[in-house]
Amino acid sequence: MTSSLGCIDLFAGCGGLSLGLKRAGFEVKLAVEKSAMAAETYYHNFIEPISDQAEWSRYRRLSTLDQARSGLVVNALEQVLASELLLEELKAADIDLVAGGPPCQGFSLAGRRNPGDERNTLPWQFLDFVERIEPKAVIIENVAGMRQDFRKHGARSPFDQLRLALSNTSPGYAVQPMALNAMHFGVPQHRPRVFLVGLRRDLADAAGVQVTADTWLSDRDTPYDLQIPSRPALAPARTHFETGPRQHLAVRDAISDLGNDGYLDVQALSEFASEMRSIEPLLKRVDGPHGNAAILRNHVLRSHSDLVRKRFELYQFLRDAKIGTQLLSVPKRSGLTDAERRELIHDAVDGLEFPLVLENGSTLAGNKGAFVRLLNRLATKKHSQRALSLGSPSPTVVSLPDDYVHPTEPRTLTVREMARFQSFPDAFEFRAKETTGGTKRRTEVPQYTQVGNAVPPKLAEAIGRRLAEAIAAASLEGKGEARDTAVA
Repeated sequence: MTSSLGCIDLFAGCGGLSLGLKRAGFEVKLAVEKSAMAAETYYHNFIEPISDQAEWSRYRRLSTLDQARSGLVVNALEQVLASELLLEELKAADIDLVAGGPPCQGFSLAGRRNPGDERNTLPWQFLDFVERIEPKAVIIENVAGMRQDFRKHGARSPFDQLRLALSNTSPGYAVQPMALNAMHFGVPQHRPRVFLVGLRRDLADAAGVQVTADTWLSDRDTPYDLQIPSRPALAPARTHFETGPRQHLAVRDAISDLGNDGYLDVQALSEFASEMRSIEPLLKRVDGPHGNAAILRNHVLRSHSDLVRKRFELYQFLRDAKIGTQLLSVPKRSGLTDAERRELIHDAVDGLEFPLVLENGSTLAGNKGAFVRLLNRLATKKHSQRALSLGSPSPTVVSLPDDYVHPTEPRTLTVREMARFQSFPDAFEFRAKETTGGTKRRTEVPQYTQVGNAVPPKLAEAIGRRLAEAIAAASLEGKGEARDTAVA
């Protein structure tokens, strides 16, 4: 498919959605991202490789209009909406698609009457932009929790209210709500997300595209008949399943070729790993057009104390023994007597055979007493940490690196490993600092957060390809009607 469809990516982050849409045949005319950290990554990969930080600082000082003409606005969307000249230029460009993920978990149709409610400001700005540009299609992405229904309190879910608002945004859109899991589309990660995909009503009517108010779920697809009659016209067909020739990808497929020091010399690369290592012609790189395949970037190991490393080994053992990590919280759990704590621990370890030996050959505990003492020494109130399983998809990648432990190494995951779970190719280089903490989390978007916030490129590509087909079909129908009218 040729890059003949123009699109704009709002709230672009580091560029996961943009990369997927580019692969689907769209040309990203403009991206808008408020965070300088995330925008730096976007600029480096899509606009111009940054070899000098002063160059990036100079770009950030450009006017909104000059930045837009270069392809990336590093500012809030409201600054774009304030530039009449820019809006006129974009309207004249006949944009095919406006896409993005405005934060809108608290969205309400009543929000326009209450401009002081920050939960509503950004999605309404997104819709205002759509109204000014009148693209052929719209994609809005958000977290699955947005579908939570508040009808028992007399209100629709924020997701349904946003669907109605987009439907009524001039010039009018046929909007299909859908809940898609990234692992259904070749991403080695369980990542449910919701999308609103809209086609301009005149085009939808011309092509006979039907939409439903009911949310389409990607897990309704089956591997036996991909022409599911009930699948809405704008929904992408699922490609990966629990069984069959194209099964869900797992942690093993994603990172088994990555060692602590970089690439491993693996005899048989998984198809996914091979793809991640391959040249990505849609990206620009500072060390040449295709980068240096021998260098694995963003693969810096985080340092851990001996005590923490031992706890990570314990998580890996508990995973293999099918014992929940909540066992580690028992010694610190309030409301229990010492006798009750001892009973809970002894019940959990009763069936274990000692000594407990790890896969790397080291002994975790020689006997039950040593294991109980180890549990008491490593006890933590943190419930969210767990070791990943090689044979399962990764759980949802989040913005903090501390929750998931490497499946075989006593450490947390690197930025690159998390990026693999999100289906970012290795040629995609993340910029800015790796992580942050405390109150800075409210304003800073470091590398781990950039990865966790992104739309997986493979999922974006699947949505983009289906939408590009719909736009092309609708445009053809429209031209046919125009010819028929001219002949008449």
